[in-house]
Amino acid sequence: MAPSNMLCTAQATTKTTMLQISKCIAQGNGLAPVLIKRAATVELDWDVRQKSRFDATDSQGRSLGIFLPRGTVVRGGDVLVADDGSFIRAIAAPQAVLKITHCTQHGTPYDLIRAAYHLGNRHVPIELKPDHLKIEPDYVLADMLRAMHLIVHAVDESFEPENGAYATGGHGHGHSHGGHSHGDHDHEHKHEGHDHGHSH
Repeated sequence: MAPSNMLCTAQATTKTTMLQISKCIAQGNGLAPVLIKRAATVELDWDVRQKSRFDATDSQGRSLGIFLPRGTVVRGGDVLVADDGSFIRAIAAPQAVLKITHCTQHGTPYDLIRAAYHLGNRHVPIELKPDHLKIEPDYVLADMLRAMHLIVHAVDESFEPENGAYATGGHGHGHSHGGHSHGDHDHEHKHEGHDHGHSH
């Protein structure tokens, strides 16, 4: 009976030590840098960070029960606030993504703008950077992008897509760019005379 009682006690202790989290501070705004630096961390990939209900384990081995307002998206650098007042800094975990760059031999950086336009028409989550794009693995899209003379590499990196039609609002990270219709622009580009036999 004694071992059984000890097991029950251990299970009860485990349940009571789960930290409940119901608040997310975007990029730790308003918190002293020293508090953020000392905070425990939790690595989360994009699939988890766009959910408002999930469990996780932080860098101190503590179990976290996250119950954020619906529509909340956790970004790398955001600070989660536990019910006991402790802080946990979210880190965007490396994950499988496709990294897209322009071909320096046969293209220009403008090709990335065209790619973002076409991906956006398909409501694909995209991370936008000055010199590259990132999307989640999709080899149909990868073939399309290579046909546009872009270079596509499969890598493991953090993924922070722009908010858009695919994401719900209300989480304080949005950047509205409404009123910009691109439906009347035909961006057909011919590359006659260019040999694109090189491998991407």
